[in-house]
Amino acid sequence: MSYKIIGDSCCDLPEEYRKDSHFEIASLTIDIDGFKIVDDETFDQKFLLEKMKASPNSPKTSCPSPEAYMKAFDCEEDNVYCVTLSGQLSGSYNSAVLGKNLYHEEKGEKNIHVFDSCSAACGEALIAIKIDDLSKQGKTFEEIVEEVTVYRDEMKTLFVLESLENLRKNGRLSNIQATLASILNIKPVMSANNEGQIIKLEQVRGMKKALLRMVDIISESKYDSSKRDLAIAHCNCYDRALEVKNEIEKKCNFRKIIIVPTAGISSVYAYDGGIIVSY
Repeated sequence: MSYKIIGDSCCDLPEEYRKDSHFEIASLTIDIDGFKIVDDETFDQKFLLEKMKASPNSPKTSCPSPEAYMKAFDCEEDNVYCVTLSGQLSGSYNSAVLGKNLYHEEKGEKNIHVFDSCSAACGEALIAIKIDDLSKQGKTFEEIVEEVTVYRDEMKTLFVLESLENLRKNGRLSNIQATLASILNIKPVMSANNEGQIIKLEQVRGMKKALLRMVDIISESKYDSSKRDLAIAHCNCYDRALEVKNEIEKKCNFRKIIIVPTAGISSVYAYDGGIIVSY
């Protein structure tokens, strides 16, 4: 059966998938001191990062409206799947669910399922790619929902930030904590729990050591890496992402490793120099 995969714009898909007609992106918007940036194909990462660095305030983000999601669901495809960033980070999931309900009320029955990725960035992308793979295998709507839910629940997302400044600006880190971290060059290795909440796993001194520790954590996972894909999203630091990929390949045997740049919303979270890994 025909299918459509809708991801919000925190879904950092590789370019070949963005060009695939099976995929569609629902754009969030970013507001920095009253200046609005739409997270779509016009997004300019360099401009966003400059605005973020120049502002004393944390950017505000707005998710697509339920009506925007309903419009996206109103397509000719039989099966529609939507993947949103963690409901703990954004209202995108709730908005998509409301859009689904609106569609059913106004248009009638249709196979629509909304996945809370409990992740972001490349984590969302892996879920969307999994849906695409299973759809091409001819799996039924029900089979895909069940298998992708299990895949989502098993998936891990880790990240290391070059700068904690944005966490300080949005109140998730105190001025004292951020200053001490900067002076001591402390880089936390962070993750998301099963509910999509951000948690700190460990902290080490120096970005290189933090990234190597993240690789060790990945290699210590109990998964059979040969049966899984891994994705790396980077914010303005492709060479760093490539180094992480090379280190992972030394210790693991993932089926495929992809590297993608962060789009707008992911860049807000990762900030300049940040690395996100999902597998």
